[in-house]
Amino acid sequence: MQSGLVNKKASFGTWPVFLTALSTILGAVLFLRFGWAVGQIGFVKTLGIILLGHLITIPTALAVAEIATNQKVQGGGAYYIISRSFGFNIGGAIGIALFLSQAISIAFYVIAFSEAFTPVFEIVQQKWGIVISDNRYVSLPLMGLLSILMLTRGANVGMKALYVVVAILILALVSFFLGNPIEEGVTYSLKVGSKNSFF
Repeated sequence: MQSGLVNKKASFGTWPVFLTALSTILGAVLFLRFGWAVGQIGFVKTLGIILLGHLITIPTALAVAEIATNQKVQGGGAYYIISRSFGFNIGGAIGIALFLSQAISIAFYVIAFSEAFTPVFEIVQQKWGIVISDNRYVSLPLMGLLSILMLTRGANVGMKALYVVVAILILALVSFFLGNPIEEGVTYSLKVGSKNSFF
């Protein structure tokens, strides 16, 4: 391999990659949509959806792990593995699809990020009378600031923030499991299809 293509300063290591995957799993779908799915189709069918997802991802993960053991993975991650294993033609075709899937998933994460602010908007409206009618008033400026931060300061800032995010996720899960079920007869309403709802 050409020496110019090897990044000798790469220092992400195992933990940041593992924590990134963990924070992706414990993300918007878990906190914003699992409860909604259970309410719509029931607990058993929701578990069926999770099982179906695992039936798709587990063989894929095992195949990628098998390919990755044959070589040292450089910058590019999955694209690097695929292109070096199957050639640049297949790697390029799969790389384009991988790029599009990542771009779409990032868009969904941004939408979910802004959706999480809906209760905050309601509190602001009740306390100060300020009506925020669109979640994009939060998502667009914050994502612009995060993009500028990543472009100017580099990925190391994201790696440092990752530990804080994972700590918050673990604290949220601990709080969930320490909580009590709601009392029988207590109902909570969910605005589905409202102006602020993207899902």
